[in-house]
Amino acid sequence: MARVLITGSSDGLGLMAGRLLIGQGHTVSLHARNAKRAAATRAAAPAAENVLVGDLGSLAGIVSLAAAADAAGRFDAVIHNAGIGYREPRRVETVDGLSHLFTINVLAPYLLTALMARPDRLVYLSSGMARGGDPELSDPQWTRRRWSGTQAYSDSKLFDVLLAFGVARRWPDVLSNSVEPGWVATKMGGPGAPDDLDQGPVTQAWLAVSDDEAALATGRHFYHRQERFVSAAAHEAAHQDALLDYCAELTGTAIN
Repeated sequence: MARVLITGSSDGLGLMAGRLLIGQGHTVSLHARNAKRAAATRAAAPAAENVLVGDLGSLAGIVSLAAAADAAGRFDAVIHNAGIGYREPRRVETVDGLSHLFTINVLAPYLLTALMARPDRLVYLSSGMARGGDPELSDPQWTRRRWSGTQAYSDSKLFDVLLAFGVARRWPDVLSNSVEPGWVATKMGGPGAPDDLDQGPVTQAWLAVSDDEAALATGRHFYHRQERFVSAAAHEAAHQDALLDYCAELTGTAIN
């Protein structure tokens, strides 16, 4: 049985994945943004080992969560599930002067990966919208462009694939993959989402713990436990390294 941490798991697919893994007998730590949400998460998943608290909207909050996670003990797998969606009507700037969407969707999984004790498996939540993402880093903070929540989200989800694949290259002893869970009827996906909600948490949980041969891959992108096409740019080491180096510059912490 494995010890698994799932970020952004106070509701939605993160909580569903946590309940699924708990039901399989794994030891699961969940994560909430603040103490109020943590209390609700404990009530929703009382068999979870921990509910860690940390606001991923700032670099200090991310660092704090990494420290809390390490204090809880090394995890066998981390599912980087936390994220905000494509309906953001405007660019929001964090206390660090960065895009809020970029910070939560990209910098949080990057910095947690860099700071936490290295697990055996890493799973990064992406989206089918990553196929519309732009891998270039000409204006990732959206300080010069007119804001588009849809494009900013698509870019961030492609960056999550680049992160997964880049970590897989740099850390060959770790299984690092990305997942698109489908467009499902969560708070982020909206009530009219057409994909199967029950399948939404399955692939990330499977990649975190399964000994199936297909789940022991690394540097791959999955949908419903099958490898799926993603932008050819995601497989280019130059794009992966550019993102990792950019995140290292922003955070002062490198993934080597």
